[in-house]
Amino acid sequence: MHASTTIGFPHGGHTTTTKIAEALRALEDGGQELDMVVNISKVLSGDWVYVRQDIKAVIDVTHGRGQKVKVIFENCYLKDDHKIKLCEICGELGADWVKTSTGYGTGGATIEDLKLMRAHSPARVQVKAAGGVRDLDKLLEVRALGVTRVGASRTAEMLNECKHRLGI
Repeated sequence: MHASTTIGFPHGGHTTTTKIAEALRALEDGGQELDMVVNISKVLSGDWVYVRQDIKAVIDVTHGRGQKVKVIFENCYLKDDHKIKLCEICGELGADWVKTSTGYGTGGATIEDLKLMRAHSPARVQVKAAGGVRDLDKLLEVRALGVTRVGASRTAEMLNECKHRLGI
């Protein structure tokens, strides 16, 4: 387990300068994996220059300190074109993960979104499913898609089901 926090929570609307300050504070406090929320408003308006610069700034600061970044899309508010473009940008900039949601939007990870994100991200960029994975079967299904991390609130239940199936 690595110390982590969110940057730009909940909708990524902070200025880039504020996100950099949040990232630096988190890193100074021992953060090892920062979860940055894209500026959803800028994504929806198609301001890709801003979005790219915003993501790059946080990745550069974090990687400069030898730590990792998950870029949160908040897919429930986006169209597939937005998600694909974000995957491409994150791949070009060297994000460590692309992530479906904060868990506070109107929806979480869907199979369709996870397939799309895996298909449009370079192999070196991992995919994290957040929200919507509530049982062991769904966990196994998303892992089979290539998802390497899952944020779930029902971890204990999933582990107990796994133990039950394994006869432990």
